[in-house]
Amino acid sequence: MKQDEAEARAKILKALAHPARVLVVDELSRGDRCVGELQPLVKVDQSVLSRHLAQLRQAGIVTERRAGVKVIHHLACPCILQALDCTLGVLAAEARRARRWMPAASRRGGRQ
Repeated sequence: MKQDEAEARAKILKALAHPARVLVVDELSRGDRCVGELQPLVKVDQSVLSRHLAQLRQAGIVTERRAGVKVIHHLACPCILQALDCTLGVLAAEARRARRWMPAASRRGGRQ
């Protein structure tokens, strides 16, 4: 892999490096949404949510279109969901590793 490709990939991963943005991508996987529909999910001010959406747009993950006065956000590249699914695999492997290295007494609640 060349440096410029690594940087481009890192930009996409960086755009996903906030729980609010992961929640937005997950919600957009179920369909297009406007800010008013996303805001209760991420529980941040509209201005903060707009900045998160801008980062997702700049990374090419989300697009937007106008529908009257509303701006509708759309998941531009649904394959990004595979990357999010992969994180679950990493978390599961990490949990298995942690259990494997945990002393037997700790796994039983501290009693021997």
